[in-house]
Amino acid sequence: MSPIMKFVLKLASTRAGGWFFIRVAPPMDRLLLRLSRGRFSTGGTAPILLLTTTGAKSGLPRSTPLLYRPDGERFVLIASKAGYPKHPAWYHNLRHKPEASILVGGRSVTCSVHEAEGEERERLWALATEYNPGFDAYQSRATQRRIPVMVLTPSTAEPSA
Repeated sequence: MSPIMKFVLKLASTRAGGWFFIRVAPPMDRLLLRLSRGRFSTGGTAPILLLTTTGAKSGLPRSTPLLYRPDGERFVLIASKAGYPKHPAWYHNLRHKPEASILVGGRSVTCSVHEAEGEERERLWALATEYNPGFDAYQSRATQRRIPVMVLTPSTAEPSA
C-alpha cells in the first residue's frame, strides 16, 4: 500500500476524516464513479465500488460509494458509517431487499447479499481491518451496535463498456 493510501486510511479513521468520507466524498464519488464506469473516485487507489440498492421505504434506487474488500469473486462491505451510532441507510436497504447492483472496475454486476455471521464474519472482519485498521476505531466509537459485515455474491455480470 502506498504511503498516500496509508495516510488517507489513517485520516478516515479520525472523527473529522470519517465525517468527510460520510458527508463530502460520496456526492463527488457518485459522479466520478459513474463517469469513469467505476474506475476513479476520491479514494485514490482504494478499492471503491458504487452500490445501488432499493430504498427500503421509498422503493427508489439509492447509490452509495463504498470501500470494499474482495473475497474471491465476492465483495465484502463493512457497514461502519465511520462509527456513527446508527447503521447506514444502505445496510437497512439490503436487509429489506438482499440484492443490489454494483459498478466496479469498469463493469456492472448484479449481486445477492447476505450478512456474515459467526466464523465467516470474524474472518471477513479480519480481512477488512488488515487493509483498513480504521474499522476497529469505528467499532470502538459505535458502542451501541456491532458493525455489520455484508457479503455481495455476483449473480450476473454485464460486459465492460
